[in-house]
Amino acid sequence: MGLALLGGLGGWASAGAQAHDMAEWPRQLPTPQLDALDMAGRRVTLADFKGRVLVLNFWASWCEPCRAEMPTLQQLPQVLGEDRVAVLAVNFKEGPRRIAQFTQAAGVTLPVALDPQGDVARAWGVKVFPTTVLVDPGGRARERIRGEVDWSSHQVLGWVEALLRR
Repeated sequence: MGLALLGGLGGWASAGAQAHDMAEWPRQLPTPQLDALDMAGRRVTLADFKGRVLVLNFWASWCEPCRAEMPTLQQLPQVLGEDRVAVLAVNFKEGPRRIAQFTQAAGVTLPVALDPQGDVARAWGVKVFPTTVLVDPGGRARERIRGEVDWSSHQVLGWVEALLRR
């Protein structure tokens, strides 16, 4: 499958096919801290998700592949169990008003964390959007997926379910 990088921080593109690249989180790299505010101004940390797989999705409203994967990403906790899986969408460098406009218009109800300066994305090594990091129930980053994913596919559900069995 051919992947193409669009622009400096663009996204993955493909000719009608889903385009993503999945790799194990490098063992020598510690799991970065997560310390951000959500849309209501509440602090969000990795500890908030302990005991569940966290699907940490880095996105922006200007990123077409990010927007395309949102509906299936949003359904993931309902499909696999909200007590077992959580999704946190970390928005890259957009203001709360712009994010609220997008989420309301698109019907997105995912919890959103703010990354106004890009510090969270930088700490997690994000250079392409969307990028998603799968964090195991113990709070350890395990997989990094760059590019658009259909989160409802059997293969992808298997990625998350494998972390639930660890």
